[in-house]
Amino acid sequence: QVQLVESGGGLVQAGGSLRLSCAASGFTLRNYAIAWFRQAPGKEREGVACISSADGYTSYADSVKSRFTISRDNAKNTVYLQMDGLKPEDTAVYYCAAPDPMYYCPDYGPLSMDFNSWGQGTQVTVSS
Repeated sequence: QVQLVESGGGLVQAGGSLRLSCAASGFTLRNYAIAWFRQAPGKEREGVACISSADGYTSYADSVKSRFTISRDNAKNTVYLQMDGLKPEDTAVYYCAAPDPMYYCPDYGPLSMDFNSWGQGTQVTVSS
């Protein structure tokens, strides 16, 4: 049974940093791309970052490029999202998700329609 559990969210001031973790179980993480999404109240879910399985290729939404970094530790079955230079508009619930095994991250970032396993989310709040 595929399970993804996010952690690391919280309240931070603008300009601060947080590191989110996505712990995977029930499948071999190294065989899957993993992505982070976020959803703010009243807004659609947005793809934030994606990391492919085979070569570790990464892609990001334009809104977070140069501020966020996605990485993976296959030995720990965990994917991370390092968020620096946080802004109030980054406030949202952040989710990690897994697609089918052959998925490769597109240049423009992940699309939620391609992902079928989701975590429960972790809240990130950035105060101004």
